[in-house]
Amino acid sequence: MSRPKPHDEFEMNPKAKPNGEAVPEPAIADPAAGTHPEGAASAGEQAVAEQVAKLQAETRELTDTLVRRQADFDNYRKRVERERQQDRSRAVASLIEGLLPVLDAFERAIAAHDDPAYEEYRKGFELIQRHLWEVLAKQGLERIEAVGKQFNPHEHHAIERVESADHDDGVVIEELQAGYRLHDRVLRPAMVRVAVPPAGKAAPSKFGDN
Repeated sequence: MSRPKPHDEFEMNPKAKPNGEAVPEPAIADPAAGTHPEGAASAGEQAVAEQVAKLQAETRELTDTLVRRQADFDNYRKRVERERQQDRSRAVASLIEGLLPVLDAFERAIAAHDDPAYEEYRKGFELIQRHLWEVLAKQGLERIEAVGKQFNPHEHHAIERVESADHDDGVVIEELQAGYRLHDRVLRPAMVRVAVPPAGKAAPSKFGDN
């Protein structure tokens, strides 16, 4: 059997050179990688960085919105609680104002009789009055001090000015009707008589006319 000729060997293996060396295959470009791999990588990193920055900005915006909404809710809750407290205070004040004449009636009833036969009734009235006062005091009711105090137009209502050399000008010398205060708010000023200097020794008035 005869050996194939060199040109036959080249025809059977087209990748072989005439001298027998292998012919290198041509490089095929990768469509996904592009013609410039380094440039493609830089563009991809920039896109990722932009996306990260966008997400961070959105996160900050959502966080700021959440903080503002939380602050708004806290302010709303405080306002509602404050309004509820004010409503309760107004309701209590209205109720107590309606009961003040009852306290006055008790005081008049207790002071009206000096008859010993009335003593047992007096004790009963005093007991009821004390219980009523304790209930109202727990709600913040206070009696305004008047006798011996300097006239205060915010707490006292002067019914009469009485000349007196034994008292300083403007001092309350008698209380005609008790005054009451509820949580620093005057529900009813005390009706009082106020001392003024005797005629010929007048001093500047320390209280206004009512």
